[in-house]
This record gives sequence, C-alpha cells and structure tokens, in this order.
Amino acid sequence: MIDLRNLRRVAATALGVTAAVQAGTAAVALPKGRRDYVDVVWGPGLGAIAISSALVGSGDARRRWALAAVVGGWAARLGAHVLPRMTGHDEEDPRYAEWLEGDSTARVIGKVFVMQGAAQLAVSLPVQVAAASTLPRSARRLLLPAGIVLAVGGAVLEAVADRQKEEYTATPKEERPQVLDTGVWGISRHPNYLGDSLVWDGVWLAAAASSPGGWTWPAPALMSYVLIQGTGARLTERRMEGRPGYADYQRRVPFFFPDPRRLLGS
Repeated sequence: MIDLRNLRRVAATALGVTAAVQAGTAAVALPKGRRDYVDVVWGPGLGAIAISSALVGSGDARRRWALAAVVGGWAARLGAHVLPRMTGHDEEDPRYAEWLEGDSTARVIGKVFVMQGAAQLAVSLPVQVAAASTLPRSARRLLLPAGIVLAVGGAVLEAVADRQKEEYTATPKEERPQVLDTGVWGISRHPNYLGDSLVWDGVWLAAAASSPGGWTWPAPALMSYVLIQGTGARLTERRMEGRPGYADYQRRVPFFFPDPRRLLGS
C-alpha cells in the first residue's frame, strides 16, 4: 500500500534537494567554465534524494533506511572517485566543450544541469515510491532483502572495477599490458558500468516488494540503457576501437554481461 499524500511530500522534497544540488553546482561550475563539474554530483545528488526520502517518508522504516544506506554509500564512493579527476586539472572535459560549443548560458543550464536533475529524479523514482509504501505480509516482501543484496553486490563490483582500473593506469606504460584484461575486467569489458546497473536493478527490486514499486521499472531500464547504449559502454567502445590489443580483447571478453560458462569454469 502507498500513502499518496506522503508520496507527494517525498517527491516535493526530492525535487527541492535536486534543485539545490544542481543550482549550487551551476553556481560554481559556470564562472570557472567547468560544466563537467556536473559529473561530480551525479552520485551525491542521488544519495541526497535517498536520504531525504528516508527522512520524510512514512513507509516501512527498515526499507527506507536500507535504501538510504546503500544508495548513500554508493554515492559517497562514486563522488570521491570522480572528484579528484575534476579537480586534478584545469581543462574542461573535451566532450562537454564539443557538446556545448556556441551555446548560451541559459541553454547550457538546460542541457546540463536541468537535464541531469530530471534524470536523477527519474532514476530515483523507486526510492521515492518505496519511502511512502508499506511492505505486504506475503512472500513478496522477500524481494526487499534480495534487492538489497543485489544492489550491494553491484556497488562492490563497481568499486573493485574502478580500483583495478586506477592501479592499471598508475602503472608505467612500459610495465603494463596494452589492455586491462585481468580481475573483473576479464569477465566483462565494462564491469564498472555493469556494477552501476546492478545497483539500480537492486534498488528497484527492493521497491518492488510493494506492488506500487513494481511499476517503477522504467527507472532501472532507463539507467541500464544509458549505461549500455548511451554515455557508457558503447561510447567507451568507440573511443577504444583503435587502441592496440583492444580488438583481441573484444574477441576474448564479453561486452557487458559475463558468460556464465566462463564463470563456472566450463
């Protein structure tokens, strides 16, 4: 069951939090000509929505705070991972410079900050609905622990993938292989994006323990589409096409989802 009045309060709070995060980021980023700063607040913005939803929601308290803990922890780790890349140099990411070339300030605000805020609200919809919903007495409530386990597993996979990539990048070129193909990068060519996708699949599964939460499936579907076909894996593949050894890596390692037969050693 869902408390629609409380859901409106949760949604209004999420909107206010998101607007504050994006406005604050724009206020810092635009004068410096660093529109790419918006990447830093993607995770923390979602974490802020999850925590605020837990605070103002009236649904099952265990689920509210479990989701807040998982999403908040994922967000903190991601923000800490991205921030040094943004502050470590003075040049804006060339992708943003190319994408926004010639745009007015108003258009930049719409394309970058408003668009990301809208995406954060859409992706976090399962969290918001769960915060205003009670759990059923039926076996369906078991979707909650299953979803939390999946989300935590995805967060761990993403963190491990990022750490292994950092270690690879820090190794002198003459001492490292042409392509990172060990560890989790040996079971998927994009384990970081895979882990991210699993986080939001797990969040949706936890929300789906209540019937209204099941209807928020477009949120994880959107996230998975962006991570696979949008700004994530496919874009990375295009950028890596000419790298020595990458064609061989593509033949040996699955694109996104691991091959179960390889995981089982058959």
